[in-house]
Amino acid sequence: MAIDLYYTPGSAPCRIVLLVAAALDIQLNLNLLNLPNGEHLKPNFLKLNPQHTVPTIVDGDFSLWESRAISRYLVNKYAPGNTLYPEDPVTRAVIDQRLDFDLGTLYSRFGNLYYPQIFGGAPEDEALVKKLDEALLFFNTFLEGHNYAAGSNLTLADLSLVATVSTIDAVGFSLKPYPNILKWFELIKSTAPRYEETNGKGIEEFKTFVARLKAKSEL
Repeated sequence: MAIDLYYTPGSAPCRIVLLVAAALDIQLNLNLLNLPNGEHLKPNFLKLNPQHTVPTIVDGDFSLWESRAISRYLVNKYAPGNTLYPEDPVTRAVIDQRLDFDLGTLYSRFGNLYYPQIFGGAPEDEALVKKLDEALLFFNTFLEGHNYAAGSNLTLADLSLVATVSTIDAVGFSLKPYPNILKWFELIKSTAPRYEETNGKGIEEFKTFVARLKAKSEL
């Protein structure tokens, strides 16, 4: 039986789950939620996830949300010991640090800078540009001497971070000052299973969504 995924393809957190499921060859039953129409606020969905956020999965009678928690769950239940999230405590700790860095620093700073512009028409905040630049410099440093975000293999850290980095790239924030990130980005595009099907198509939908909001705000 396939796991139900409630999602919207333009969302970076949703794309993380799609990437992880593809890497583990887990079948997902995709349930598209139209957030602007309030489908995430309907009673049936609120029973599954009181926070009414995407992504949300339903596996049998178990529901779970937050993309990085979902990613860990999928490995722990369906592929324990997989190189995406090895059981070695040191390797796992590094992966967890990178996942926390993505959630709490890199993706957070991207959102702080761009979401007020995308959804509210706010002007660019130079202080927030510097904060995002600092986060990217941190990640560039993490990658020094490493092919992947948490060592020598593709892991959950890469699949989470590539969803964020590709979104940063999609809004036109230049990655040229971060050569290690650029090299890593190209590697993940070529080694993450079904990258274009999962993340690539979602990025195009995100770009379309942003362009539509921009055009509407200019009317």
